[in-house]
Amino acid sequence: MEKNTLIKVVDLNKDYTNEEVVTSVLHEINLEIKAGEFVSIMGPSGSGKSTLMHILGFLDRPTDGKYYFEGEETTNFDDKKLAMLRNKKVGFVFQSFNLLPKTTVLENVILPLIYNGAKDKKARALQAIKAVGLEQRTNFYSNQLSGGEKQRVAIARAIVNEPTVIFADEPTGNLDSKSGIQIMAILQRLNEDGHTIILVTHETYTSEHAKRIIKIKDGQIYSDESIRNQRYAKDGELLK
Repeated sequence: MEKNTLIKVVDLNKDYTNEEVVTSVLHEINLEIKAGEFVSIMGPSGSGKSTLMHILGFLDRPTDGKYYFEGEETTNFDDKKLAMLRNKKVGFVFQSFNLLPKTTVLENVILPLIYNGAKDKKARALQAIKAVGLEQRTNFYSNQLSGGEKQRVAIARAIVNEPTVIFADEPTGNLDSKSGIQIMAILQRLNEDGHTIILVTHETYTSEHAKRIIKIKDGQIYSDESIRNQRYAKDGELLK
Protein backbone atom coordinates (compact mmCIF):
# COMPACT_ATOMS: atom_id res chain seq x y z
CA MET A 1 0.00 0.00 0.00
CA GLU A 2 1.34 3.43 -0.95
CA LYS A 3 2.30 5.81 1.85
CA ASN A 4 -0.29 8.43 0.97
CA THR A 5 -3.18 5.97 0.72
CA LEU A 6 -5.75 7.02 3.30
CA ILE A 7 -8.55 4.55 2.58
CA LYS A 8 -8.45 1.16 0.90
CA VAL A 9 -11.23 -1.41 0.74
CA VAL A 10 -10.84 -4.90 -0.67
CA ASP A 11 -13.75 -7.17 -1.68
CA LEU A 12 -16.07 -5.35 0.72
CA ASN A 13 -19.64 -6.63 1.10
CA LYS A 14 -22.57 -5.49 3.23
CA ASP A 15 -25.74 -7.47 3.95
CA TYR A 16 -28.66 -6.64 6.22
CA THR A 17 -30.74 -9.40 7.79
CA ASN A 18 -34.33 -8.83 8.87
CA GLU A 19 -36.41 -11.77 10.08
CA GLU A 20 -34.12 -14.19 8.24
CA VAL A 21 -34.46 -12.22 4.99
CA VAL A 22 -30.99 -11.21 3.78
CA THR A 23 -30.69 -8.03 1.69
CA SER A 24 -27.36 -7.56 -0.02
CA VAL A 25 -26.52 -3.82 -0.28
CA LEU A 26 -22.84 -3.74 -1.33
CA HIS A 27 -21.08 -6.31 -3.51
CA GLU A 28 -17.32 -6.78 -3.88
CA ILE A 29 -16.40 -3.11 -3.47
CA ASN A 30 -12.75 -2.31 -4.22
CA LEU A 31 -11.45 1.25 -4.04
CA GLU A 32 -8.55 3.36 -2.88
CA ILE A 33 -8.60 7.03 -1.81
CA LYS A 34 -5.41 8.99 -1.25
CA ALA A 35 -4.89 11.68 1.36
CA GLY A 36 -5.88 15.10 0.04
CA GLU A 37 -8.31 13.87 -2.62
CA PHE A 38 -11.78 15.31 -3.25
CA VAL A 39 -13.94 12.35 -4.28
CA SER A 40 -17.65 12.15 -5.10
CA ILE A 41 -19.49 8.88 -4.55
CA MET A 42 -22.47 9.22 -6.86
CA GLY A 43 -25.50 7.04 -7.41
CA PRO A 44 -29.30 6.96 -7.37
CA SER A 45 -31.37 6.41 -4.24
CA GLY A 46 -30.91 2.85 -3.01
CA SER A 47 -27.62 2.35 -4.84
CA GLY A 48 -25.64 1.72 -1.64
CA LYS A 49 -23.65 4.97 -1.65
CA SER A 50 -24.75 6.07 1.85
CA THR A 51 -24.12 2.58 3.23
CA LEU A 52 -20.60 2.74 1.81
CA MET A 53 -20.07 6.15 3.40
CA HIS A 54 -21.30 4.86 6.77
CA ILE A 55 -18.77 2.02 6.61
CA LEU A 56 -15.92 4.29 5.52
CA GLY A 57 -16.86 6.72 8.34
CA PHE A 58 -16.99 3.96 10.99
CA LEU A 59 -20.74 4.33 11.52
CA ASP A 60 -21.31 0.77 10.30
CA ARG A 61 -19.31 -2.40 9.74
CA PRO A 62 -18.93 -4.46 6.56
CA THR A 63 -20.29 -8.00 6.48
CA ASP A 64 -17.00 -9.18 5.02
CA GLY A 65 -13.99 -7.85 3.16
CA LYS A 66 -11.12 -5.65 4.33
CA TYR A 67 -11.11 -1.94 5.19
CA TYR A 68 -7.73 -0.25 5.69
CA PHE A 69 -7.57 3.27 7.16
CA GLU A 70 -4.17 4.98 7.32
CA GLY A 71 -2.62 1.57 6.69
CA GLU A 72 -4.43 -0.21 9.53
CA GLU A 73 -6.90 -3.01 8.91
CA THR A 74 -10.00 -1.85 10.80
CA THR A 75 -12.46 -4.70 10.37
CA ASN A 76 -11.85 -6.19 13.81
CA PHE A 77 -11.58 -2.92 15.75
CA ASP A 78 -13.85 -2.85 18.81
CA ASP A 79 -16.57 -0.23 19.34
CA LYS A 80 -14.33 1.89 21.55
CA LYS A 81 -11.61 2.09 18.90
CA LEU A 82 -14.17 2.94 16.20
CA ALA A 83 -15.68 5.67 18.39
CA MET A 84 -12.20 7.17 18.85
CA LEU A 85 -11.63 7.17 15.10
CA ARG A 86 -15.00 8.83 14.47
CA ASN A 87 -14.24 11.53 17.01
CA LYS A 88 -10.64 12.32 16.08
CA LYS A 89 -10.19 11.32 12.46
CA VAL A 90 -13.57 11.89 10.80
CA GLY A 91 -15.91 14.85 10.31
CA PHE A 92 -19.49 14.48 9.07
CA VAL A 93 -21.77 16.91 7.23
CA PHE A 94 -25.34 15.72 6.67
CA GLN A 95 -28.22 16.94 4.51
CA SER A 96 -30.38 17.63 7.58
CA PHE A 97 -27.67 19.72 9.35
CA ASN A 98 -28.24 17.91 12.71
CA LEU A 99 -27.75 21.08 14.77
CA LEU A 100 -28.84 21.23 18.39
CA PRO A 101 -31.97 23.41 18.79
CA LYS A 102 -32.01 26.40 21.14
CA THR A 103 -28.23 26.61 21.11
CA THR A 104 -25.88 29.15 19.55
CA VAL A 105 -23.56 28.67 16.62
CA LEU A 106 -20.61 28.63 19.03
CA GLU A 107 -22.24 26.02 21.28
CA ASN A 108 -22.96 23.74 18.31
CA VAL A 109 -19.42 23.98 16.96
CA ILE A 110 -17.73 23.52 20.34
CA LEU A 111 -19.61 20.28 21.10
CA PRO A 112 -17.13 17.78 19.56
CA LEU A 113 -14.31 19.40 21.55
CA ILE A 114 -16.19 18.78 24.80
CA TYR A 115 -16.46 15.08 23.98
CA ASN A 116 -12.72 14.62 23.43
CA GLY A 117 -11.52 16.88 26.24
CA ALA A 118 -9.62 19.25 23.96
CA LYS A 119 -7.91 22.37 25.24
CA ASP A 120 -8.59 25.90 23.98
CA LYS A 121 -12.12 24.86 23.02
CA LYS A 122 -13.51 28.33 22.42
CA ALA A 123 -10.53 29.53 20.39
CA ARG A 124 -10.64 26.43 18.17
CA ALA A 125 -14.39 26.73 17.70
CA LEU A 126 -14.09 30.40 16.75
CA GLN A 127 -11.39 29.53 14.24
CA ALA A 128 -13.66 26.91 12.62
CA ILE A 129 -16.56 29.40 12.51
CA LYS A 130 -14.29 31.92 10.81
CA ALA A 131 -13.23 29.29 8.26
CA VAL A 132 -16.83 29.04 7.02
CA GLY A 133 -17.42 32.80 7.09
CA LEU A 134 -19.91 32.96 9.97
CA GLU A 135 -18.07 35.23 12.42
CA GLN A 136 -21.06 37.60 12.47
CA ARG A 137 -23.38 34.76 13.52
CA THR A 138 -21.33 33.30 16.38
CA ASN A 139 -23.93 34.06 19.06
CA PHE A 140 -27.02 33.50 16.90
CA TYR A 141 -29.27 30.57 17.77
CA SER A 142 -29.68 27.81 15.20
CA ASN A 143 -33.34 28.73 14.61
CA GLN A 144 -32.23 32.24 13.58
CA LEU A 145 -30.15 30.95 10.66
CA SER A 146 -30.94 30.30 7.01
CA GLY A 147 -30.49 26.83 5.59
CA GLY A 148 -27.17 27.74 4.03
CA GLU A 149 -25.93 29.21 7.30
CA LYS A 150 -26.99 26.07 9.18
CA GLN A 151 -24.97 23.94 6.78
CA ARG A 152 -21.96 26.21 7.31
CA VAL A 153 -22.29 25.61 11.05
CA ALA A 154 -22.41 21.87 10.36
CA ILE A 155 -19.18 22.16 8.34
CA ALA A 156 -17.52 24.20 11.09
CA ARG A 157 -18.50 21.51 13.59
CA ALA A 158 -17.12 18.84 11.24
CA ILE A 159 -13.69 20.51 10.91
CA VAL A 160 -13.22 21.74 14.50
CA ASN A 161 -11.37 18.56 15.50
CA GLU A 162 -9.10 18.93 12.45
CA PRO A 163 -10.14 15.52 11.08
CA THR A 164 -8.22 13.50 8.53
CA VAL A 165 -11.27 13.14 6.29
CA ILE A 166 -14.61 14.95 5.92
CA PHE A 167 -17.67 13.04 4.74
CA ALA A 168 -20.44 15.17 3.24
CA ASP A 169 -23.72 13.28 2.66
CA GLU A 170 -25.96 15.23 0.23
CA PRO A 171 -24.79 18.52 1.83
CA THR A 172 -26.72 20.69 -0.65
CA GLY A 173 -29.90 18.61 -0.69
CA ASN A 174 -31.96 21.01 1.47
CA LEU A 175 -30.57 24.23 0.01
CA ASP A 176 -31.40 26.60 -2.82
CA SER A 177 -28.96 26.70 -5.71
CA LYS A 178 -26.99 29.75 -4.55
CA SER A 179 -26.58 28.42 -1.00
CA GLY A 180 -25.59 25.06 -2.47
CA ILE A 181 -22.83 26.66 -4.52
CA GLN A 182 -21.58 28.49 -1.41
CA ILE A 183 -21.35 25.18 0.45
CA MET A 184 -19.46 23.55 -2.42
CA ALA A 185 -17.08 26.54 -2.47
CA ILE A 186 -16.31 25.96 1.21
CA LEU A 187 -15.69 22.24 0.64
CA GLN A 188 -13.40 23.03 -2.29
CA ARG A 189 -11.46 25.54 -0.21
CA LEU A 190 -11.08 23.00 2.60
CA ASN A 191 -9.76 20.51 0.05
CA GLU A 192 -7.27 23.09 -1.23
CA ASP A 193 -6.13 23.52 2.37
CA GLY A 194 -5.30 19.80 2.51
CA HIS A 195 -8.49 18.15 3.80
CA THR A 196 -9.61 14.90 2.22
CA ILE A 197 -13.26 15.29 1.17
CA ILE A 198 -15.63 12.44 0.34
CA LEU A 199 -18.91 13.73 -1.04
CA VAL A 200 -21.98 11.51 -1.37
CA THR A 201 -24.60 12.73 -3.84
CA HIS A 202 -27.17 11.65 -6.42
CA GLU A 203 -26.73 14.86 -8.43
CA THR A 204 -24.34 14.99 -11.39
CA TYR A 205 -24.04 18.77 -11.07
CA THR A 206 -22.94 18.56 -7.42
CA SER A 207 -20.59 15.62 -8.00
CA GLU A 208 -18.65 17.56 -10.63
CA HIS A 209 -17.27 19.91 -7.97
CA ALA A 210 -15.01 17.02 -6.92
CA LYS A 211 -11.83 15.98 -8.70
CA ARG A 212 -12.86 12.33 -9.03
CA ILE A 213 -16.25 10.62 -9.33
CA ILE A 214 -16.94 7.05 -8.23
CA LYS A 215 -20.31 5.91 -9.61
CA ILE A 216 -22.20 3.18 -7.82
CA LYS A 217 -25.36 1.33 -8.82
CA ASP A 218 -27.06 -1.70 -7.30
CA GLY A 219 -24.28 -1.94 -4.73
CA GLN A 220 -21.43 -2.10 -7.22
CA ILE A 221 -18.90 0.39 -8.56
CA TYR A 222 -19.27 0.69 -12.31
CA SER A 223 -17.18 3.81 -12.97
CA ASP A 224 -14.22 5.55 -11.30
CA GLU A 225 -12.85 8.52 -13.21
CA SER A 226 -10.93 11.74 -12.63
CA ILE A 227 -12.71 14.98 -13.58
CA ARG A 228 -11.09 16.97 -16.37
CA ASN A 229 -13.39 20.00 -16.13
CA GLN A 230 -14.06 20.34 -12.41
CA ARG A 231 -16.80 22.81 -11.53
CA TYR A 232 -15.29 25.53 -9.39
CA ALA A 233 -17.39 27.66 -7.06
CA LYS A 234 -16.58 30.79 -5.11
CA ASP A 235 -18.76 33.05 -2.96
CA GLY A 236 -22.01 31.69 -4.33
CA GLU A 237 -20.99 32.02 -7.97
CA LEU A 238 -20.01 29.21 -10.30
CA LEU A 239 -16.70 30.10 -11.91
CA LYS A 240 -16.72 27.29 -14.47
